[in-house]
Order: sequence, then C-alpha cells, then structure tokens
Amino acid sequence: MVASFFVDSERPLIFTDSLFWFFFALVVLIYQAIYQRNHLRNLFLLAFSLFFYYKAGGFFFVLIIFSTLVDYYIGAEIHKKKHLPNRTSLLVLSLVINLGLLAYFKYTYFFTELVNQTFATDFKTQDYLAMWANQLFGTTFDIGAIILPVGISFYTFQTLSYTLDIYRRKIKPVNNLLDFGFYVSFFPQLVAGPIVRAAEFVPQLYAPYRLSVPEYGRAIYMILNGLVKKILISDYISTNFVDRVFQNPTAHSGFENLMAVYGYAIQIYCDFSGYTDIAIGLSLLLGFRLNINFNSPYNATSITDFWRRWHISLSTWLRDYLYISLGGNRSASVFTYVSVPISALFFLVLDGWDWDNAWLLLLLLGVWGLSQLYRDQHWLAYAGIFINLLYCGRLFWYADWFSLGLMSATASGWLLLLLRPNCG
Repeated sequence: MVASFFVDSERPLIFTDSLFWFFFALVVLIYQAIYQRNHLRNLFLLAFSLFFYYKAGGFFFVLIIFSTLVDYYIGAEIHKKKHLPNRTSLLVLSLVINLGLLAYFKYTYFFTELVNQTFATDFKTQDYLAMWANQLFGTTFDIGAIILPVGISFYTFQTLSYTLDIYRRKIKPVNNLLDFGFYVSFFPQLVAGPIVRAAEFVPQLYAPYRLSVPEYGRAIYMILNGLVKKILISDYISTNFVDRVFQNPTAHSGFENLMAVYGYAIQIYCDFSGYTDIAIGLSLLLGFRLNINFNSPYNATSITDFWRRWHISLSTWLRDYLYISLGGNRSASVFTYVSVPISALFFLVLDGWDWDNAWLLLLLLGVWGLSQLYRDQHWLAYAGIFINLLYCGRLFWYADWFSLGLMSATASGWLLLLLRPNCG
C-alpha cells in the first residue's frame, strides 16, 4: 500500500487506472471538509496536483516547479515595469526559457539527425539534465535517451499565456506563488488538456465553491462519457482492428484498409476527447469550470472548420497569441497567407517534429490553398474531410511511409469504387 504513493514507471497515474480513482476518492473526502475555505482548498489541491504529476511523470515534477517559478517572477516583473523595452526584454526571456525547454525535449533528436545527415557527422544525443541530476543527487538516469516530460506542452502554453496577458495588460499577476502554482499544475487538465488560460482560471481561485444539481449531473456525465470513449471505444478499436491492419496492411482487403483509416480517426478522437471530457468533469466536481476542447470535428466541411473544432484550446491559443499577432485577422491580405502556414507549423510542432510532419504540413497547406481557390465547390469540402482523416492516421501512427503507401494502394480500389461517377 505504501508503495502506491511512490512513482512507478510501469504504472503511471492516469484516469483509466483504478489507482487514480482510489486517490481521487480520498481527495473528495478531504475536500468536503475544506472546500469553503478557499486558501486551504487551493493549497490542498496544489499539493495533490504535484503528487499526481509526480506519479504520472516521475522526477520531472521538478521541471514543472521550475517553469512555475520562472514565469511567476517574470510575470511580476513585467507588471512592475513601465517602459516597453524593459517589458519586452522580460517577455523574450520567458519565451526563450519556456520554448527552449520544449525544443530541447521534443526536437533534439530531429536536429541531431539533421546535422548528421547534412554534414556527415556522428553526433550522439545526450540528456544533460539527466547527467546533472546523476551528478548532484546520485540518481541513475539513462543519459543516452531524452525522455519527454508528461504534459510539458500543456503547462508551457499555460505559463506563456500568463506572461503574454500580463505583457498586454489584460490581467494582473496572481496574489501569490501558491495560487500560480495551482493554476499551472491543476491535475485534471495537466496531462492532456484542455489548455487553460490565466484570465479564465485565476478568478475561479478566489471565488466561493458552487455546484448546482444540473452541474453535478453534467460532471458525472462527462466523466462517464470520457471513460466510455477511452476504454470501450478507443482502446477496443485499437486492439482489435486498427493496430492489426496498420501493422500488416497487405494481409487485409482494400475495404479493411479503408475502414482502418476511418477507424483510427474515431480511435484518436475518442482517446483525446475522452481524456479531456474526464478532465472537465473532474474539474467541475471540484468547483472549477473548463471550456470544451472538441466540437464534433468530423462534421467540419473544410480544413479551417476542422481547425476550429479540434483541440479548441490549442487552436484558439494559436489564433489569439500567434495568428492575430502576425496579422492573420486582416482578410484577404498577405498577412493571412503568411500567418496560416506559421500557425499550422506550430500546431504540428507541438506534437513533435520530424520529416513526416514536414510532409504533412505541405499536404495540409496544399488542401487549404485549394479551398481558398475553390471555396464554392462543395465536393472539396468532403475531400478535405477525408484528407483530415488520413492526416490524423498518419500523424499519430508510427509506421513508415512505405507501409502507408501499401495501405493507400490497397484501399484505393475500394475508394474509387465508392466514388465512381454514375455512367448509366
């Protein structure tokens, strides 16, 4: 029993694990006694959130504490400064630190490979953070492999939104470090989103707890709906159909390959949206309200429409902090055609970057460009949806492009049959 409170790399703490629900039941029991005292409530949830991250990501909880400290103090200094150059310098410092850490963990392998291929070198990737930890604390981390910290993209974008909003004079700094730490590490949305902005979440820290009967019902529904999506749909489809076809496409018929592509689109949607549904339900039970992160994305009729419906918290983050800043809200201007590719690049970069994603970026931009030229042609809307499904399948599936080609070739006969013109 005591071992359950320590990190176990073989059993990270996730929403679909019974151990998580055991801990959450304990949280609810204690919460009943303290929820009316805001400061004590927030302190308790901060402690559990850090424990949750420790159980889910191991000693990387030190990294989230570091990011919290950096942006808390930088945000406070930005608020104090009156002169724009001083404020801008501090903002740049925050961007460099946060995006530098994100780039180190997500893109070191890609850039090392790029340098080796370009200059015929033989550089090896080393995890310097693991090396320093081994030297300072006597740990035995593997320095030959860079492990991606759990949820680093989500909490990085949250801390950046905090400093950016302070820089833009949209919000004031939080009252104290503990409140900011709670905002950054709030456990329901920490691992898989949705991305929460300080302007929306921080005011809730100081509001009294409230939960109406309809809200309680919605919270339970969201939790159960998320569990059904993740366990009964996503995991089942993956294990019993999609993985088998993707691993050996030539052993299956064209119809099976085509259905596997659509099946994976359902799988990845139910997996991702299932987690965020659970997060929204858990947060609501604790008295905190998060925005929805998916809005029937496969009902979209264009790439742009899909962008508005899928991972809404990220797409709106990029819209408000990147796209509009680059002039993307100026209709039919050159700024729009520059900001769209950059925003799409950041969307893919968040997942990681390799040559496959580079090709997918070009594919998506090509589809978007055609949609701008032929936006009145209704059939292109449905073509865009099908390409979105293929995109999702290839983006998150690690098979090589040769295997994807085999799948496409095998499925193309069925696709042409379904789309054949009426010649009679």
